[in-house]
This record gives sequence, structure tokens and C-alpha cells, in this order.
Amino acid sequence: MIAVRDLHVHYRGGARAVDGVTFDWKPGEVLGVVGESGCGKSTLARAMLGLVPSASGAVELDGATADWRALRRRVQMVFQDPYQTLNPRMRVRAIVEEPLKISGAPPGDRVERALEDVGLPAARFAGRYPHELSGGQRQRVAIAASLVLDPDALICDEPVSMLDVSVRAQVLKVLMDLRESRSLALLFITHDLGLAWTLCDRIAVMYLGRIVEQGSAAQVIEHPRHPYTQALVAAVPAPGRERGARLLGGEPPDASSIPPGCRLHPRCPHRFEPCDSEDPPLFDAGEGDHRAACLLLRSARPSGSARA
Repeated sequence: MIAVRDLHVHYRGGARAVDGVTFDWKPGEVLGVVGESGCGKSTLARAMLGLVPSASGAVELDGATADWRALRRRVQMVFQDPYQTLNPRMRVRAIVEEPLKISGAPPGDRVERALEDVGLPAARFAGRYPHELSGGQRQRVAIAASLVLDPDALICDEPVSMLDVSVRAQVLKVLMDLRESRSLALLFITHDLGLAWTLCDRIAVMYLGRIVEQGSAAQVIEHPRHPYTQALVAAVPAPGRERGARLLGGEPPDASSIPPGCRLHPRCPHRFEPCDSEDPPLFDAGEGDHRAACLLLRSARPSGSARA
């Protein structure tokens, strides 16, 4: 449904926030994009909808270069912070109805249906202001506003990271129920590998603006092939694992001074001579579409694009 092709987003000062990202997002699929803070996940999500300008590359919808207006009707976004997403001067009904007014679509019973689908019956909640809602209820209102145009997909940028632990499971259940009832594709931006493993069909791992590993959730989490993914998995608490276990040293380089060669090599415990000069493509890393951008997999044949 959505194809991202060699997408680049650059900021002033030479920062390459998104640096040549290519992937496909299939109808009905739950795709996870994971990585450390600052790796470019949220910028990628915004660039996919034209909310930040891209320097080059393309976003395709159904095989053709996307028209932003058409794309935004079919793909909506749920932002991270429900406390900043909603206009405090608008009632819930007006917030959910706003996308319909912008697009010129007839409201019908869409507002009521969207609120019902997220567990906030219009009779009780449509007349409230955001300050009268809990954080979980605010995020549900934001989800309802994203549903009112009957999209095919939702991009969810850390949708539960600002919520209490007790509320997260409820909001995630709403999203997964919507996936079934409305046949939605979901793209989860998250740094939580456990969440991605539980919810996602496929996972793409980002580091310094580039996808360095991708495949099914089971392949990426249970059999990580890129040293960065291995470090992320090792950092997840697990019974019997040594506390503080880590594979990487140092801090991630700044996006304005990405090192030559493999961008992980200054921190990688497996680096060898070509790593500081050769920028690896995605190599086949296992069954299916499991791929990783690591020179340790050089014997495998590079797959698809030379850039992840």
C-alpha cells in the first residue's frame, strides 16, 4: 500500500535525520519502527505524510507517487503527547469532527461511530473539554479524530509512552481491536522492543537515520543479526541475564557528523578494517525478508536497494 523509496530528510547544519530509507508497508500489516531516541523514527513518520519536507526520495501510494492530500485521507497519524495534541478550547465533538470539515466530507454519524469505536460513547463524552478527560481518554479522542475519515492505516508515534502503565494496555487494545474491526494497517514508532515484539508483524530497526535490520518480529528479536539490534535486545531485562549487560560503547554520533563507512563502527564490538570505509547495504540475513546492513553478512547476496 505504502512504499518509501530512498527517503532523505536534512536539517540545517547538515543533520541527516533520515538518510536513505526504503521499505514497504503492506495493507493490514502492523509494522514496527524501533531504535534509540534521536535515530530518526519520528522524523520518518512525519516525512511519510509530508509534515516535514524531504530533501529527496519518494513516498508512493498504491504504486504511484503520493499526492499529500489523498495520502492524508487514507493514512492518519496519532501523535505521542495527548496533552498537547488536543485544542483545549474545543469540545470533543468539534475535535473529532475537524478533519471532516477540513476535507469537506459529510459528517453523517462518523463522529459518533469513531467515539464509540474507541470506547468513548458520544452521549457521555462529546460535550466535554480535554481538561475534563484523563490522559488515556485524551489519547482515545486523538485516535477517534484519526478514524473519522475512515483511513486505511494509522501511523502511531509512541502512542502510549506518555501514559501511565495501567492505561497503556487499554489504549493498545483499542488500537489492535480497531485493526481487526476496521481492517487497518498500523505503523508503530517505538523504542520499546517488547511492545514491538508483542504487537508487530514486522520490525524495522533504525540507527542514525538508516534502517539497519528488518524482518518478521520473531526473526529480528529472536535472531538479531546486526550488532545494533543485538545491543537493543540485550538491553531488555530478562531472567538470568546479567544486569547492565551491553554490547555497545560510547554515545551515538550526531546526525550532522555521521561517520564514514558503517555508521555503527565507532561503537561496534565486531568492527574490522573495512567497516570504517565501506557503507554496507542490506544483506540477506535469514529466512524470508530478514535483512541486515552488516559486513559480517557480506557472503550473503545484497537484497534490493543498496541503501536501507
